[in-house]
Amino acid sequence: MSTTRTINIVIAGLGGQGVLKASDITADAAFRAGFNVKKSELHGMSQRGGSVTSDIRFGESVLSPMIPEGEADFLVAISPEQVEPNHHLLRPEGTLIHAGLIDAGALKNKKSVNVALLGKLSRSLQLPDEAWMEAIRANLPEKLHEVNLNAFVLGRTA
Repeated sequence: MSTTRTINIVIAGLGGQGVLKASDITADAAFRAGFNVKKSELHGMSQRGGSVTSDIRFGESVLSPMIPEGEADFLVAISPEQVEPNHHLLRPEGTLIHAGLIDAGALKNKKSVNVALLGKLSRSLQLPDEAWMEAIRANLPEKLHEVNLNAFVLGRTA
């Protein structure tokens, strides 16, 4: 995928699934790769397991953090229940990345499915692996580095 235009990514899930952490890592990786990055979040009733979405936009020049409806290049759905309510955000040729693409049984920690999905996403983005690895380390406590770096690699090879 060319990064001369703005890349639009929506990450959707339920409160507690790591939607915001996944969006922080993605935005950080794009920034480390030298892109202009904008990010926005919609929490809703996230503390009670409600819907959470985050928009990440990056490219040479990004003016707004909000992705217009039908313009997302990628929808990363951490929760299966969030595919249908957010599918309208994808452009017609957009890519859906969902938790069903990851073998959760292979994860050392089931809570790292969000990072595993970023590994899957990373295959479609022209961001260096090292930018992703640095972003994971920068956004998570040291005690979670190994399990999440492993989850990222698992998702990348899924």
